[in-house]
Formats: sequence, C-alpha cells, structure tokens
Amino acid sequence: MSSNATDCYPENETALWSSAEPGAVVKPVSGLGSLATDSSSQPTPEDGADPNRFLVAGGQGNYLHLADGREILDACGGAAVACLGHGVKEVADAIMSQVSTISYVPWGFLDTQSRRDLSTWLSQSSGGHFKKAWIVSSGSEAMEGAIKLAREYFVWAGEPQRVNFIAREESYHGITLGALSVGGHVLRRGPFESLLVPRVQRIPACNAYRQKLPDETDEAFVSRKAEELEQAFIQAGPDTVAAFVAEPVVGAAAGCVPSFPGYFRAMKAVCDRHGALLILDEVMCGMGRTGTLHAWEQEGVAPDIQAIGKGLGGGYLPASAILASGKIVRAMQAKGAAFTHGHTYLDHPVVCAAALRVQQIIQRDDLLPNVRAQGRLLEQLLRDRLSDHPIVGDVRGRGLFWGVEFVRDKATKDPFDPAMQLARRVHETALRAPHNMAVYFGQGCAGKGRGDHVMIMPAYNVTREVIETIVDKFAAVVDDVYGKLEKKDLSLPN
Repeated sequence: MSSNATDCYPENETALWSSAEPGAVVKPVSGLGSLATDSSSQPTPEDGADPNRFLVAGGQGNYLHLADGREILDACGGAAVACLGHGVKEVADAIMSQVSTISYVPWGFLDTQSRRDLSTWLSQSSGGHFKKAWIVSSGSEAMEGAIKLAREYFVWAGEPQRVNFIAREESYHGITLGALSVGGHVLRRGPFESLLVPRVQRIPACNAYRQKLPDETDEAFVSRKAEELEQAFIQAGPDTVAAFVAEPVVGAAAGCVPSFPGYFRAMKAVCDRHGALLILDEVMCGMGRTGTLHAWEQEGVAPDIQAIGKGLGGGYLPASAILASGKIVRAMQAKGAAFTHGHTYLDHPVVCAAALRVQQIIQRDDLLPNVRAQGRLLEQLLRDRLSDHPIVGDVRGRGLFWGVEFVRDKATKDPFDPAMQLARRVHETALRAPHNMAVYFGQGCAGKGRGDHVMIMPAYNVTREVIETIVDKFAAVVDDVYGKLEKKDLSLPN
C-alpha cells in the first residue's frame, strides 16, 4: 500500500494540511494568553496535576497551545505518535460517525464493519502477506500479544517445546511484564527484574556507530551479527526457540538506530534454518514513519508476526495491532483453533474507524514521498549543523525518524555520566522559552543504562519551512545546554 512515487509532496501548508480543513490554510492559533489566568487551568489538590507537566489547551497542525499562552512546536509527536499533526477534522468526524453508529460490541461473538474494513486495509498494505489482525490499544498490548501468538503457533504446529525467545540489548518492546521481559531497556526493566520471564536469550543490538570495528568490512560486520544470533540459538537449544524479536529501526531505547544493510536478511536466514519465527516490533518505526508503510519493506524480509501502533491511529484514539502472516493463520486454521487472547476493548469499532481514516489520509494525500523527502532534508540539516558539535557523537535515522546521540568525548565515544541526565536537560531546555519546542529524549543507547539521545519525529505532512525551524531551534538548544556544561567545568575535551 506504500506509494512508489518519488516526487516531494507540495511544500505548502494549504496542501499538506488539507485533510484538516479542505482548501484552508491551517496556522498556529494565537491569543491564548488569557487561558493562563483561567482558574480552570490552575492545579488543584483533587486533579492530581503534576507541576512538571505543562497543561495543553489545544493543538493544530504542528503546534500545541499551552494554558500559559505559549505555542510549542511539536517536533516529535509525543513518542512518534502524531503522524498527521493535531486537529485533523476528518479524523474527528470519522470518530463521531462511528460512535453514532455503534460505539462498542463484544469481540467474542459480534463484529463491526469498521473492524472488517481496517483488517482488509492492513492485509492489502502488506500485499496480502498478513492474513489476520487483532486491533488493540497500545504498543505494549500488541507486543505482549505477538509473543503469545508465537508461542501458541508452535502449540498448534506440534512443537510445544519452543518456549524461548531471543531479543537484543538496547531494545524496548513495551512495559507489560511479557513485553518488558524481551526488551533490553535496563532502566525500565530495573524495578521489575524479579518478576520478568527468564526464557529470553539476549544478543548485542545492531549499532554500527558503537560496534563496527575500524577495519571491518560491511559483510564481515553482518556476518558477525548473524553469528551472535547463531550462538544464542545454540545456547538456548535450537529447537526450543520460538522467535527472534527486533525493531527494524530501534526507537526509544537507542534513539533511531537503523539496521545495517543486509542485517535482517542474515538474521532471518538464521531463524529459518532453526525453524524459529521472526517478530518485528514496528510500534514506533512503522506505519510510514521511516518512509515506507512497513519498515521491513526496506529490509528485504517480511516478518511472521508484526506489532504496529503509534502511527496507526496518529494519537486520535489508542490504536495498535498484532499482524499475523499466512503461515501463522494456516496453522491456526489447520487445528480449528483460535488465538487464546483477548481484551475487553479488542477490535474496538471506534478505534478501528479512527485508525482507518488516518491511514486513508496518508494514502490519499500521498504523504510517504513527503516523509522521504523531508527526512532527507532533516538529515542534511542536522548533519550540517551538529556533526562537528563538541558533544554530538552521532546523527542517525531514516525517514522522519531521527536521533542525535550526545557524548562526552567524540574520539572515544565516551558517554556522559548517567546521573547528569543530559538528554533530559536537552528536552527540558527545548520545552522552555525561548525555544518552545517538544523533542523526545532517552537514555541507554551506549549500553547498561549509559548514553543520552534525543529524537526528532515530526508529522508526515511537515513542510520544508517547519523542518528548517526545527533544526534551527534544536541547534540553539544544544548550544544552550553545552554552554551551561562549559560554565560548570565538567572537564569536557577540547
């Protein structure tokens, strides 16, 4: 379903925001300063307000409007969620239409047209590779379900001994216990280690910036990565492994680290040799974020099971999905079985209607070429402005999914002391005046909880002008933070 067009989408707000109000130019709303003194915007003991979280009064296009009167340029869409930006009336209308038709049915014995339509669209988007979709409400739910589906597939296939999984360090697959178990995010796993599932072998992530040896050829690097997976199979027992789990482009845990060319073809070959499944977590990097609807389209492989989220519903309603290939569905049908899984709001009709309309807008407005074109511009400007900065170690990403890693020493790639929380400082500085911009931050990209990164992930209909503004603001933020570090004499290398 992804477009093959190569022309950049028209670089004007009228065209790019036409889905919000056909024929109208959507501009940031001003004059909201009075909201800051409205008593309804002030925290009370009863509302559980966190003083560290700014109150949002509204949003339109690329901008959020705060109750304190400021306009925030949304350069990240939350965690890469708001793929169409804010305030798209067409999506709101689709939601209201579905609510007025039917707002909820129990999925176990009733169905809705919106569920059927979204499932059909998702199958077509993969060229028919996916034959079944379960629509859920968060990325964690989707990954939890994907893990369970892989296990139950082998029960149906007569291989119940396959109970182990192989995943990667510096990865994140969700916050529920099963998803957290396969993830390698040290900080998020920490409080729950004693509760996590032990049947997970872990291998190093694929991070050429930190792992590729100076004289190592591309082929040798990929071969070394494949051998790491091979050894994990051997250690677990090859016929006990259900699946290898990975993100095509690593998101929150490492800051937009793309896979190395040929990596996933090599990893899929190892999985196939041992009869294991490939589960791809595209909750953050999928549904157009990297320039193709499915990130795996750029890898030369297709997964057996896939999880999608964030960009599926664009934040208009909580939407995610578990996608099963024909291989999985055929095994289920051969046994006359059903997936032993379900939540109260599984296949929710209003969620399905919202997600389908978001995807229809992306397709109709031909936004994927814009993701690629503006992504190339974002890459170029970030590299031009920041590659030589004293504390910037790496600029990496794909499409409109870009990360900047900060280091204490560019030569050694030594990260900052985690206690400094440098990425958080960058994020908080960006959010405050005079910068007034939202970016996403994380820690752990250098391994074992060390390493700071910030992610820039604007809406798919972003314009050249907005991209330039984002980079100008971000460069100023980095300079601001660096200047404060120098004043504190933290022994930064020259």
